[in-house]
Amino acid sequence: MTSHPFPIPQPPTPNFYRSLWSLDPSVVFLNHGSFGACPIAVLEKQSQLRSQMEAEPLRFFEDQLEPLWDVARQTLANLIGAESAQLAFVPNATTGVNTVLQSLLFRPGDELLTTNHEYNASRNALNVAAQRHGATVVVAEIPFPIKSADVVLDAVLRRVTPQTRLVLIDHVTSQTGLVLPIEPLIAELNARNIDSLIDGAHAPGMVSLNLKKVGVTYYTGNCHKWLCSPKGAAFLYVREDRQALVRPLVISHGANSSRRDRSRFHLEFDWTGTADPTPYLCVPTAIQFMGSLLPQGWTGLMTHNRAMVLAARQRLCQGLGVLPACPEDMVGSMAVIPLPDYWLNQPMELQATLFHRFRIEVPVIPWQSACEQLADQSAHAVQPTSPRQLLRISAQLYNAPAEYEALMTALKTLDSAYSS
Repeated sequence: MTSHPFPIPQPPTPNFYRSLWSLDPSVVFLNHGSFGACPIAVLEKQSQLRSQMEAEPLRFFEDQLEPLWDVARQTLANLIGAESAQLAFVPNATTGVNTVLQSLLFRPGDELLTTNHEYNASRNALNVAAQRHGATVVVAEIPFPIKSADVVLDAVLRRVTPQTRLVLIDHVTSQTGLVLPIEPLIAELNARNIDSLIDGAHAPGMVSLNLKKVGVTYYTGNCHKWLCSPKGAAFLYVREDRQALVRPLVISHGANSSRRDRSRFHLEFDWTGTADPTPYLCVPTAIQFMGSLLPQGWTGLMTHNRAMVLAARQRLCQGLGVLPACPEDMVGSMAVIPLPDYWLNQPMELQATLFHRFRIEVPVIPWQSACEQLADQSAHAVQPTSPRQLLRISAQLYNAPAEYEALMTALKTLDSAYSS
């Protein structure tokens, strides 16, 4: 264990990492992906910042806040391979997507390309932007189950036309838990002079990021999920050559500021009105804390979580008699398991039963899409062509293999009731 300034008990016990969070000890929490979970040490930092803010609000907002913004932004930039000048804080990735889409102008006949795996909130924002300007939303159908990341590239690029103006795509899909190949995709889009908007809600802290290297136009990601900051912290990355186009959803004092010591981009986004900035200001603490928990830092943490979720996926798929829905190289810290058809149309009942009867928190997600068969070449099993219910598991450091085994036991217990 590396040394760090946080009050962590020594030596580690079986519940060592779990003790660093305030999660209900009676619940098997396998749903970090939905809203994240903030460690106690980071929440304590937030409490300190709030006390500092309330002790002298005027001095805090007028004198102390900007230097704190800058530290938080630079710390985040260092982790995700960006320049601090390219980053603005927003409350969540949905706000980031909306900010870009409401800033850009399109013309009738323009095409806005997305996929059938796009997050519903972001897809709604894309629909509204298209309706406002008379543009058309084009959907690339990515089959699921999926055989390889190349299928994603082929599906998206086949739908690119001379009218394509923007591509909106998830980095990690929410419903199906796929890590999409954004780097080669963006390279192809850049070669065609097509802008990219990446909804990276789950990506920071789950997969390694180097946004400058990738060459993305716009990227938004949450800090409250896998970075484990307090709720209400996310970022929007805008490439410098597009910053003049992008304005915050709320226009405030920065719009006509005469200051020259800060960029117009930061003057507008850093102050949109009075709000609690402490979730953003805790991002450095969250990055430092989470990166200190394993000797290999963030690389070790992401590797650990991925290995855990892959092992859990294998155990659950074997236990349920289904095949994995995607190759291992498309898995981060979340994975989905196709459920047998006899659980069809009962996702809320199954999810509620798992929680209320077994105290297991895990999402059951409906999925409807045209899917390809995925045959296991080493066995006789063939995945159903349309897995319409998905069990999505997450893996964070506080989880343990025994928790996934408890989920498997619960599913086996329910199996006869649902299949009868």
